[in-house]
Amino acid sequence: MKLILLGPPGVGKGTQAQLLSEEYGIPQISTGDILRAAIRSGTGLGKRANEYMSKGELVPDDIMLGLIREKLFGEEPLDGFILDGFPRTLMQAKALNKMFAEYDQTPDAVLSLEAEEELIMKRLSSRRICRNCGAVYNLITKPPKTEDLCDICNGPLYQRDDDKIETIKNRLEVYKKQTEPLIDFYQSTGLLISVQSSGSPQEVHRIITTKLEG
Repeated sequence: MKLILLGPPGVGKGTQAQLLSEEYGIPQISTGDILRAAIRSGTGLGKRANEYMSKGELVPDDIMLGLIREKLFGEEPLDGFILDGFPRTLMQAKALNKMFAEYDQTPDAVLSLEAEEELIMKRLSSRRICRNCGAVYNLITKPPKTEDLCDICNGPLYQRDDDKIETIKNRLEVYKKQTEPLIDFYQSTGLLISVQSSGSPQEVHRIITTKLEG
């Protein structure tokens, strides 16, 4: 199964991608993972990407698309995958569509996870990260056993700057401007499946699998 996962920050894309990966035995492909792997391997595209990232700049679309092409359709093409975090813009979506057409392939579905802005802000502002081991907690859905301390290593928990209210508002505005147009684009292709993600991760997962297999 070949899936593309869309949705605003904090809607639960990472959690659902992991559950779908386990359900269908297909890898979760995130742009961050692709970039880090390419940089570690020292590939040509990885070196080019690192030049931008080391300066704090966004990696250009042509490099990201090249990395995705290598991962999905390279020497060992993937039979199935969950593409998480790409595309983010209409231009990227159209380029990705063209790439799939080159290999005579089409995604099975584009999942659009949706939730009320108030819920998203509550979820994100409740996220805490362990400063030592990087474990992720949520004060609402997955609180630590001891307040402000990691269950795994007993390290201190902190709130990332991009999980603070003002930053969250800015992130959601960027999403509305850049990524929401993709919903209409994929709707027009007949691939879009919209899913309300206000329930528990398990409830949302059941809705997704029912729609995919229905």
